[in-house]
Amino acid sequence: MTTATMGWARSSARGGAFRTDWVTVALVLAITLLGLVMVTSASVSIANRESGDPFTYLERQLLLLCVGGAAAFVLTRVRTEILEHLALPLLIAALLLLVAVLIPGVGHVVNGSRRWIRIAGFNFQASELARLLVLIFIASYAARREAELRTSLAGLAKPLGILGLAAALLLAEPDFGAATVLFATGFGVLYLAGARLRYVLATMLSALAIFGTLVALSGYRMRRLAAFLDPWADPYNSGFQLTQSLIAIGRGQWFGVGLGESVQKLFYLPEAHTDFLFAVLAEELGLAGVVITVGLFLALAWRALAIARRAADAGLKFQACLAAGFGVWIGLQAFINIGVNMGALPTKGLTLPLMSYGRSSLVVTVAWVGILLRVHHEAASRTRGPATVTT
Repeated sequence: MTTATMGWARSSARGGAFRTDWVTVALVLAITLLGLVMVTSASVSIANRESGDPFTYLERQLLLLCVGGAAAFVLTRVRTEILEHLALPLLIAALLLLVAVLIPGVGHVVNGSRRWIRIAGFNFQASELARLLVLIFIASYAARREAELRTSLAGLAKPLGILGLAAALLLAEPDFGAATVLFATGFGVLYLAGARLRYVLATMLSALAIFGTLVALSGYRMRRLAAFLDPWADPYNSGFQLTQSLIAIGRGQWFGVGLGESVQKLFYLPEAHTDFLFAVLAEELGLAGVVITVGLFLALAWRALAIARRAADAGLKFQACLAAGFGVWIGLQAFINIGVNMGALPTKGLTLPLMSYGRSSLVVTVAWVGILLRVHHEAASRTRGPATVTT
């Protein structure tokens, strides 16, 4: 960041009203409100069985949204140049989190995976925050080393080494889905920042070969792949979750069976309120609900990329990379989750962003929206234009 840009950032932060992007706010509110409705519907039976209160998960989801909203508000007041200056310490913190979760006694095991750190009685998934911190560093690198990134393979190899290290730590938990999303999002940011297409394609093919080898060498991942290819071959064991998801989606037809009327959520479909929330939505709201949901995610991803373009036009390279990272990530994770629910992709433990019941994921995602809104404010203030993005 140049001295002139830093001077502008300080002066703009001291005065003037905050320029809120109400389109982004409206899209996020629409997705989270739809998520609240579906989490409530999908969790009524399991919540009533676990605690006797059918609205337990609704209350928790509301609390998590409040926590994430508070974090987002704070981040809208933090100049992005501070994040840029702290990029390296934040990267170190991310790697320490990913290492800490692997230490027995520190990391908490749930369903055979060591992904959580217990804090004050709550399980915090370290990978969710770590992924954001790593991507902040990648955005910082892309802004600082733009010329090197555009002209040489070495300029691309350095951030890919960081992404590879973080992905390796995620795979050790194991969290194959999070590693895949982090690597792909990092690739997307680096490509949008100017990395040459031939270098990106070459390294992407290498990464695919490595991930494919890891799948082939892992027994449980191969079983997941076999279940994905033919879930009906073992519908009561390895293919149970996917077959129940497909039954739910098929029952939805055009307009669904009605809100709250899902049969599959009644102890047939595992993780109905988390990873497979989309299947319940498809069953209850039908194709119409699916189209609306997909449209909302596409609109939010497009909006983030539009904000990134405006920031780039204003000369704010780091801010543009941050906004682009959010757009790529939200679109990619939603695509993977929906693909898994529909049987188009192998099963991964990834939530539907802003909708599924997921403690760490929901809080971190909403907080990231605060960074996106801050980027919009700084870009709009820099160009002295209206507080909305022209697309």
